[in-house]
Amino acid sequence: MDLPTVWFAAVAVLWAGYLLLEGFDFGVGILTPLVGRDEQGRSDALATIGPVWDGNEVWLVTAVGVTFAVFPPWYAATFSGFYLPVVLVLLALIGRGVALHYRGKHDDPAWRRRCEAAIVAGSVVPPFVWGALFTATLTGVPLGADGVVRGGALALLTPGPLLGGLATVALCVLHGATFLALKTHGPVRDRARHAVRWAAPLAAAALAALAVPFGPVAWALPVVAAIAGLAVALGRDGWAFLATAVAVVGLAALLVASRYPVLITSTTGDDLTVADAVAGPYTLGVLNVIGLVLVPIVLGYQSWTYWVFRKRITREPASV
Repeated sequence: MDLPTVWFAAVAVLWAGYLLLEGFDFGVGILTPLVGRDEQGRSDALATIGPVWDGNEVWLVTAVGVTFAVFPPWYAATFSGFYLPVVLVLLALIGRGVALHYRGKHDDPAWRRRCEAAIVAGSVVPPFVWGALFTATLTGVPLGADGVVRGGALALLTPGPLLGGLATVALCVLHGATFLALKTHGPVRDRARHAVRWAAPLAAAALAALAVPFGPVAWALPVVAAIAGLAVALGRDGWAFLATAVAVVGLAALLVASRYPVLITSTTGDDLTVADAVAGPYTLGVLNVIGLVLVPIVLGYQSWTYWVFRKRITREPASV
């Protein structure tokens, strides 16, 4: 396997890791007002992602950084052509991060409601925009001779990208519901398990509609989403979370890598391919060294974090 292919696979893995880990963060943020009917319930729901959500965003920074370094024309076409939607994602992530940090800093119900609204909005916008953006570049966008996507945000307001955005949000909600069922107890867990039962068919329907142009392999996605609902009904919360994790990774692979070596499908000329966009051998060589040093450190740190915070959220005081 040549280096451009290896680095394309690395970018796809980074986006898949981001959607896998941030996916349940987004789902928890969206579901918090539904599963937490009181202050304690909402605090319990948000506590499940408190130790990990900011670490999960490292995957986005790394995915974007590697794309910039290894495939500069792909980065330029995507982030310049979709400048306004990407800025909207950044604003949503900033608002969500601030709200998560400062929600509990002021003992005022109105303040907390505003923070929770920011968390919900900041959890809906990023998966919708990423799903719509990658669907658009996969199904076809007007790509100019200068390598910049024409139309910007308007290119996302067509049926295919809108469906991709909605399917991504629906799957994140299901992923977050299975995570809450796995990490909470009492009324919050009961409501999270109920959320899985209605989110599973919605996500399966959206994924089925999205899978129509992609052939038989893509039909595995709605099936796996439906399995999550069945697993919860059988009391298998861990299997349900595993099913949604597989579905999220599958969706990421579909949206990022299913047309390899095409990176952006053009409706006005030649497609942008890996061979067209890859950086020079020297850059790839330097990145090989950086990747071999930093990737094990990041993976080790995140694995340790998840191991430390692996247990369910409880209200009982910790023993000392």
